[in-house]
Amino acid sequence: MKRLIQKFIVILSLIFSHTVFAQDTPVFSYRVVHAYPHDADSFTQGLVYEKGALYESAGQYGESSLRLVDLDTGAVLERYDLEAKYFAEGMTIFNGRIFQITWREQTAFTYSLNPFTPQKTFTYSGEGWGLTTDGVSLIMSDGSAKIVFRAPDTFAATREINVKDGARSITDLNELEWIDGEIWANVWMTDHIARIDPATGQVNGWIDLTGLLPASERTYQTDVLNGIAYDADEGRIFITGKRWPKLYEIEVIPSNSQNIHWKSF
Repeated sequence: MKRLIQKFIVILSLIFSHTVFAQDTPVFSYRVVHAYPHDADSFTQGLVYEKGALYESAGQYGESSLRLVDLDTGAVLERYDLEAKYFAEGMTIFNGRIFQITWREQTAFTYSLNPFTPQKTFTYSGEGWGLTTDGVSLIMSDGSAKIVFRAPDTFAATREINVKDGARSITDLNELEWIDGEIWANVWMTDHIARIDPATGQVNGWIDLTGLLPASERTYQTDVLNGIAYDADEGRIFITGKRWPKLYEIEVIPSNSQNIHWKSF
């Protein structure tokens, strides 16, 4: 019953909420290039495509794991399960090492690749939501409008930015991905991705992914959009969500502005 109530709240929030974009901020739409199978039991919190391999961090207490996934079939090729006391969140790969953060446990784990072997553990203050890297720093969100840059060798914070669209703070920043010099961030409980300037925190643009997962593919357990991965070698962008049965390769295209609610600040 508790899970059904939580699901009902999520559905109502998606129906009655929308992101209001600043008037001068570009808004983009999408075209589906390909749809791949995805484990509908995976509560996706982090997604990375690295050297031809897809990695995923799945959350929930008692269900959290780190996964190596076959892109074409959705099959889990390797899996490392976290202790039940941890709720896994975002992940990234830096210098051949996996970093995975947790929600409220203030713990970051690191692993070797092939196979997943636990290595060093770090601690931090506050919550952990999303994680990515620009190749120099680790970049982390905590569900607020703040994004923190961290040193990979110590996990110490080195600087931070506050994300704004015009004058309006953008909160609920969730899963992150570094794409062509920008930080892309899922905004929790919406179908929108913010494209963020890593130097200033200003939103360079929005991607409206409304309707990406069709109603026919949704079940009682389907949750929100969450999960961005980038194939830097081929320029491919992959998107999925929590307990989604599909993972999509998309192309970002200009939006039909009639579908956008504008507000000046």
